[in-house]
Amino acid sequence: MAVKIRLARHGAKKRPFYRIVVADSESPRDGRFLETVGTYNPLREPAEVTLEETRIKYWIGQGALPTNTVKNILKKEGVFSSPA
Repeated sequence: MAVKIRLARHGAKKRPFYRIVVADSESPRDGRFLETVGTYNPLREPAEVTLEETRIKYWIGQGALPTNTVKNILKKEGVFSSPA
């Protein structure tokens, strides 16, 4: 079971709101997930992000891979540092 940290879309049409979730890579985008670890609201200026840093670090330590979009969000918030 490959685990990913990714966005799950919520909100109304033309008004997106995302939850950052830990899910099996084969689950649907808005389907079953293991844990919610944050939120992302792109409609705010600047974009509003809330994260549970300890849980994100735990899941990354367990081998969960963030998607490119989530990785960019985590880098901006200072949670994820790319290996150099």
